[in-house]
Amino acid sequence: MAQLFGLVLVIVLVFGGLVLTGGRATMHALPFELALIGGAAIGTVLIGNSLSVAREALGGFAKAFRGAKWRREDYQDLLVLLGTLMRKARNGGFVAVESDIEAPQDSAVFAAAPRILGDAAACSLVCDSLRLMALDLSDPARAETRMDQAIGVYLDQRMKAVAALHTLADALPALGIVAAVLGIIRTMGSIDQSPVVLGTMIGSALLGTFLGVFLAYGLVGPVAARFGQVVEEEGRFLDVARNVLSAFAEGQQPGIALELGRATIPLALQPDPDLLERAISAARFVPASRNAA
Repeated sequence: MAQLFGLVLVIVLVFGGLVLTGGRATMHALPFELALIGGAAIGTVLIGNSLSVAREALGGFAKAFRGAKWRREDYQDLLVLLGTLMRKARNGGFVAVESDIEAPQDSAVFAAAPRILGDAAACSLVCDSLRLMALDLSDPARAETRMDQAIGVYLDQRMKAVAALHTLADALPALGIVAAVLGIIRTMGSIDQSPVVLGTMIGSALLGTFLGVFLAYGLVGPVAARFGQVVEEEGRFLDVARNVLSAFAEGQQPGIALELGRATIPLALQPDPDLLERAISAARFVPASRNAA
């Protein structure tokens, strides 16, 4: 909401000033200049990045305004999910969670956390880590290394999209100059016109420079910065899962591992300890699979 308010404030102030000072001819040129610079900007993103990175970079505008996907209730669902899986593994061995981690889409444990089940990165991190522990619990560092690698790959891919937006912000002033030069070329072709006509054409040409600078520092640059924060916030969700599972692999009791993980969650998103304990207790009555109900 704060980002949306900031966007409205910037647009009202900047374009309000443009409307008051730019004149009618400049306003008529505005859609053309926006289309020119915007189209060239999208083209530069497509040229400099793979299709998947370009798609995520352009989608970063929406992500920057929506914010991180994980909320307080999602962190609670994560801890309840991990607590249930760790308890089952502690009581019945890793064979007790084999059906859950091999087919999470059929697991009632994962079904209780649908947003985690629907997130490929989070679901894979949990399942792959427990699977590796089941294969070799004698080396807990191996599971932690695997989780670090998985989180690193996830963040690297998403930070490429953030970098693409930063590159776009750096390129926009130059694209604005290109648009201005095109306007000047057009003006020079009408040099025999009256000063009134030439002044209007030059003003329209300079609009390209204005838009390039405005879009770079008033929109795309701040959006890229906010998008980077969102990526880091969503990566923190995976870090919490890693902290819990690493503590469990080192021999900590599930309750202690959960508390160690909960302590690493930002205070604004930390689940209430009492509510978390009640949710974990209620999860003990969840059947082993959907078909077991």
